[in-house]
Amino acid sequence: MTTSLWTSNSPQCFWQCQPEPPQEIWDQAIERSLWLLGLPDDIRCLEQLLEYSLGEGQFGSEHYSIGRMGQLYYLVKPFLPPPLKNKIRKMYNQVKNKTFPLGWPVELRYAKFQWEILRQVMVLSGNKEIIFRYFWPEGKRYSFVLTHDIETGLGQSLVPVLADMEEELGFRSMFNFVPELYPLDWGLIRDLQKRGFEVGVHGFHHDSKLFDTYKHFELYVGRINQYLRDFQAQGFRSPLTMRNPEWMQELEMEYDLSFFDTDPFEPMPGGVMSLWPFVIGRFMELPYTLPQDSTLFNILGETSPKIWMEKLQVIKEYHGMALLIVHPDYSGHGNNREIYRDFLQTMKEDKEHWHALPKDVAPWWRGRMNGMADGNGMSFPLARARLNGEALEICR
Repeated sequence: MTTSLWTSNSPQCFWQCQPEPPQEIWDQAIERSLWLLGLPDDIRCLEQLLEYSLGEGQFGSEHYSIGRMGQLYYLVKPFLPPPLKNKIRKMYNQVKNKTFPLGWPVELRYAKFQWEILRQVMVLSGNKEIIFRYFWPEGKRYSFVLTHDIETGLGQSLVPVLADMEEELGFRSMFNFVPELYPLDWGLIRDLQKRGFEVGVHGFHHDSKLFDTYKHFELYVGRINQYLRDFQAQGFRSPLTMRNPEWMQELEMEYDLSFFDTDPFEPMPGGVMSLWPFVIGRFMELPYTLPQDSTLFNILGETSPKIWMEKLQVIKEYHGMALLIVHPDYSGHGNNREIYRDFLQTMKEDKEHWHALPKDVAPWWRGRMNGMADGNGMSFPLARARLNGEALEICR
């Protein structure tokens, strides 16, 4: 795997300290903090640890392949009734969860690692306080991003229901359409864009085949790029969150949404461990950090937004990005829609988040990481990190 895809995500770029501590201080701080990631003994350099975490290297060299059994399941999946599909997924997940190496729904090792690095930088440099470029606009504690994947024609017909509900509560979201599965409603797509929503591309067909082989990927990448232009879209999410970071460099997108911090329930389970955006080669990655609605409602049988709210408290603590996937197919009607409404109503009362679309978050984070004083009209606020005993305290 090409480790250079992740080298832009050094702790220095993450924290953006002013003035910048010397490189040798960062090197020592990283070395002192490695234990928090639970790395194998042979991983010691920055490139290796970034590939292990953000690059999902800990899941092995064959991670970005679902194997023959997975391919067989997704070949017959369209012909299975929903109750049987859910039963098979539950059985599959029971097996996978026994060996899944990350915590779920919360995996905090990477966040604690970043916090410990800055604490060690301050200890090593003898500073009780350090100034850094803050994470989000206007000193907001965390960011809040809503996205939707439209899997069927029925889901497309339910898009206005969710869009109207979100607009009524003061939110906007991103709707990702599958280009060649159901007849696209171009009037709906343009109406969403006029109303301040965002539109993205959700693969090509909604199946597991896009990343089966590189030859297969090459057949479709040009057509996907054309749909990105036709949609006037900047972002992409792969169906079933199948992914291959090297091949995806050929997609003409500004950002991707196919990765996640931790998820044992996906066809390609894994996780990048990050609560924040990061760079994969030429594009920004915005991982989803809140469990999908399909997982909570269809697999776990949840009847409230309790798990979302609990995970949000952790994301707040580390000033992260709360990014959610909700499917109109599953949550555009019935009790699931009411659970989603309750969640949004609670979020409406929370004034600590920066609610933004992916197309706003991606350039913000890229500009922040690049150390830009100002970019595209963005002004990056400063904050202070202080040592409070042995703890690191962020002061906005």
